[in-house]
Amino acid sequence: MSSLRTLVFFATPAHDCSYLPDREATTMFVDPRANIDKKLYSQLTSLGFRRSGSHYYRPHCEACNACIPVRLNVNSFRPDRSQRRVMKKNSDLECVLVPAAFSERYYQLYANYVELRHKDGDMYPPSREQFTSFLVEGATDSLFLEIHEHGELVALAAVDALEDGLSAIYTVFDPALEHRSLGTFAVLWQIQEARRRKLPYLYLGYWIKQCQKMNYKTRFKPIEALQDGQWRVLEAP
Repeated sequence: MSSLRTLVFFATPAHDCSYLPDREATTMFVDPRANIDKKLYSQLTSLGFRRSGSHYYRPHCEACNACIPVRLNVNSFRPDRSQRRVMKKNSDLECVLVPAAFSERYYQLYANYVELRHKDGDMYPPSREQFTSFLVEGATDSLFLEIHEHGELVALAAVDALEDGLSAIYTVFDPALEHRSLGTFAVLWQIQEARRRKLPYLYLGYWIKQCQKMNYKTRFKPIEALQDGQWRVLEAP
């Protein structure tokens, strides 16, 4: 079994940044041959790594530190008025956690979401192979949160269970239901699930101050950021 002391890391060549224009990025990956169990995955996450399929990575840019890992202390979180409205308007939805696996209905929801909302992103155009490699392969205690409206799947959130919390991997939803704020609802549900499991944290990936698409993360307060090797409450941006 691999450990932090035995892991080997690789860095990619510089490539165009997916989030900030006119910048180059370098990504550090854990050796894909490493045997990553739940304990090691949890340790990597606390050090700012994320999982994408079978790959564990974090930004490793020489001239930029814009990508900041963030997490929420679920026991300190108190929803604001807007978040309480989201919970109320979605109180009719049914939510269930299931093991992460491929399903055609999952893929159709994912493909529709990517087609309509992320044509400018790395996931376009969507494919079944891409869905599987991104959200199913390499799963370590990984779950899908199914969100149903009157029995119909309207949102799907990929969630990993860690030793000290949950990791919110990715959420897709029916773009026709944008008024429901299903992305925010999925995060709020995962906060409640972490509390139910008596886990202190919900890891929300990276936050970039200059990236408007990531602004929603700082609306969950008090959000913590990993800076200079320490997790601290992020000051109001």
